[in-house]
Amino acid sequence: MAKKILTLCLLRKDDQILLGMKKYGFGAGKWNGFGGKLDFGETIEQAAMREMQEESSVIVENLEKRGVLDFEFQGNSEILEVHVFHAQNFTGMPKETNEMRPQWFEVDHIPYDKMWPDDEFWMPLFLEGKKFRGRFMFNQEKNAKIIKQYLEVVENLI
Repeated sequence: MAKKILTLCLLRKDDQILLGMKKYGFGAGKWNGFGGKLDFGETIEQAAMREMQEESSVIVENLEKRGVLDFEFQGNSEILEVHVFHAQNFTGMPKETNEMRPQWFEVDHIPYDKMWPDDEFWMPLFLEGKKFRGRFMFNQEKNAKIIKQYLEVVENLI
């Protein structure tokens, strides 16, 4: 199976988290963190920082890797390996871009019902500052339902 390396960055300010409404493409119509694929020659961290700026106009620094999640969709031989980062230090104000509409949410009011179904499993670990690894298999991309899952808290991410 082929692997595609992706990033996901979540910005936290006090008791709020910045999410973006995906406007088109993969995951359109869902609230999500900010991220995407690596450009040639980029590290995973550089890609996470670039994607955050491109999708929200916010510049982040001092990223902390909190998780690595593998996603599979039935009938697709590609595994999406997503590196999940936490950012607290940032400059700029979130602004809507062609791809995303950013919005702050209270951590007690995260719109899980309008997000990927796996988020409600790993996001609480993320918010608690824990490191995690997981794997989620979905039946399909449209109206995705989890058909298999594995998630564990880990000491470190290598």
